[in-house]
Amino acid sequence: MTPDELKEHLKQVKYPGFSRDIVSFGLVKSAALLDGTARVALAITSSDPKVPLHLKREVDACLRAIPGVTDTVIDLAVTAPKAPSGASNLSGNSNSPKTIRYAVAIASGKGGVGKSTFAVNLAVAAASHLAALGRPGRVGLMDCDIYGPSVPLMIGLHGERPGVRGEGQDSRLVPLEAHGVKVMSMGFLVDDNTPVVWRGPMIMKTIQQFVQNVDWGPLDLLLVDLPPGTGDAQLSLVQTLPLDGAVLVTTPQPAATQVARKGGLMFQKVNVPLLGVVENMAWFTDPAGQRHELFGVGGGEKVAESLGTTLLGQVPLFAEIRSAGDAGAPLVATQPEHPAAAHFNAIAQELLARLDKKIPGSPSIGG
Repeated sequence: MTPDELKEHLKQVKYPGFSRDIVSFGLVKSAALLDGTARVALAITSSDPKVPLHLKREVDACLRAIPGVTDTVIDLAVTAPKAPSGASNLSGNSNSPKTIRYAVAIASGKGGVGKSTFAVNLAVAAASHLAALGRPGRVGLMDCDIYGPSVPLMIGLHGERPGVRGEGQDSRLVPLEAHGVKVMSMGFLVDDNTPVVWRGPMIMKTIQQFVQNVDWGPLDLLLVDLPPGTGDAQLSLVQTLPLDGAVLVTTPQPAATQVARKGGLMFQKVNVPLLGVVENMAWFTDPAGQRHELFGVGGGEKVAESLGTTLLGQVPLFAEIRSAGDAGAPLVATQPEHPAAAHFNAIAQELLARLDKKIPGSPSIGG
């Protein structure tokens, strides 16, 4: 049996919490069968000791099910995710993630729940709050939705291009800035008529570069807008950037909450704490003042309870939120007196407070 044939069998083994297999993730470095002994080498990046043990058991079971295999030897190389050292930064210094105090993923599991709109308004709300505390320009927003980047449009940077600082191997991208938020997105690097048709390794490389080769400068908070699902972008992120937590965004209906719960379980499997759940489009109030729960009631709270976390807040459905995003003028920034802005501001302040409590001894940024 050839190494490629062995790898075909190993495609049955999924990475914990993901639908992708260990071969397509590039974790299988070698595979060979000699005299009935199957020898496989794996390279894994994880801070959860249960992950390599689980994978070793699954790989062993998979190999022993192959006719002719009588024994297995599984070599595991495990490294913990960490912020890049000065040697790995193209700038030659430690000015990258080490100056990012908190990094938080904004995830949904399911598309169409308003996650990117929420992430943009949350970033602007957090930036406004920190600026009022004398810490302007300390919030970043990294758009990791490689296939459908919408953050540039929503935050008013559509069509812009990032600058470059330094030359040659010392060069780094300079994030664009709007409404007090530093932003990096794939949408800055491709035009509207160029679809991104990439396989997993290219996505992983891009996310690594967004973390390591972007001159974020000192940040109190980096929000990472993830695409829907539990695939390449999610795994690449947790392998590259030490996350302080994740926030799940869902609408109340079961079709969204069931998938959001799976997303939450994925983060737990890769040892990323859940900071809370946000229920978007929670209700609609008509001109007569009548409240309508268009997508059901209580879905966000149920997801939070099932995952052992809390409901960070609820955001009602307002047409102004959508129209402001389409116009590149986030509602929190341009209509601060709007009722929806109060919800975003409250969630931002609660998130900052939870981060301060999560890491005792760090100077408070929540106010």
